[in-house]
Amino acid sequence: MATKTAEKAETTESTESDESVGRLKGILKKAGIGVAVLAVIAGAAWWFVLKPAPPPEPGEILKLDAIQINLAEGHYLRLGLGLQMTSTAHELDGSKALDAAIDLFSGRELEYLQQNVRRAELKEKLMHRLEESYHGDVMEVYFTEFVTQ
Repeated sequence: MATKTAEKAETTESTESDESVGRLKGILKKAGIGVAVLAVIAGAAWWFVLKPAPPPEPGEILKLDAIQINLAEGHYLRLGLGLQMTSTAHELDGSKALDAAIDLFSGRELEYLQQNVRRAELKEKLMHRLEESYHGDVMEVYFTEFVTQ
């Protein structure tokens, strides 16, 4: 009789063990399906919402008249600008660009402006200011005139 009780106990334990494993497998399947669904949702969100916009199409170039800017030690800079507008930009006013250029170049040392690396840095800073001022309507800035004396 003790043998039958021991066999029943082993059978009960193995049945409970099999049920636990079955429940665990079910939970893991559901978790795997949940992760897959979340991955699909995240991918769709990126594709439709977060995907970066294509670069804007170039439009007209607004050429601004050259201006003279006072530099340090009695020197001056004659600077002409061209603003590459996006195709969606319409009739930009160049006064913001001229103001930014005057602010950026005024009082600079002549030797500083004669270095190509420094001139490129200033052009990049000017472009950053134009992006802020024109809210993305200007794609690029060109120096059409750059004469120092």
